[in-house]
Amino acid sequence: MKFKQIAFSLVAVLILIVGVSVFAQVNRPYRNGTVWGISFIRIKPGMDTAYMNYLAGAWKTEQEAQKKEGLILSYKVISVEGHTPGEFNLMLMSEYKDLATMEAGEDKADALAQKVSGNDEKQMQGYRDRSEIREVMGTRLGREIVLESKKSASE
Repeated sequence: MKFKQIAFSLVAVLILIVGVSVFAQVNRPYRNGTVWGISFIRIKPGMDTAYMNYLAGAWKTEQEAQKKEGLILSYKVISVEGHTPGEFNLMLMSEYKDLATMEAGEDKADALAQKVSGNDEKQMQGYRDRSEIREVMGTRLGREIVLESKKSASE
């Protein structure tokens, strides 16, 4: 008799655990997408053409090399309206598969930058040169949120 009680209690507990875990599952209408590294740039007055020449040349070459090596998926340059003189007016965006891929590829990206853009001294000189025509206002990482089709209540 005692064995049947214990067995019945175990079955009841298992059913309760399964029921709670099914109830606790959340049906989210979205999923995590790719990760974007975004730089916010303020081009100094009158320096638009000079900075766009850099972007169309050296920056694009490095982005294409990273894309070819599978370090990034894509890249974008987005011009925005600055509302005050001190705001950014350009966003440089690089798309990564996910955070893990981005972090795992950091050493490879550094080595690729050395190959494409030159040694550390050459890269630092390029950064000093660009500081004359633009200011980096900040950088952010953002995760794309992919919205899924919401199921109707009748399904």
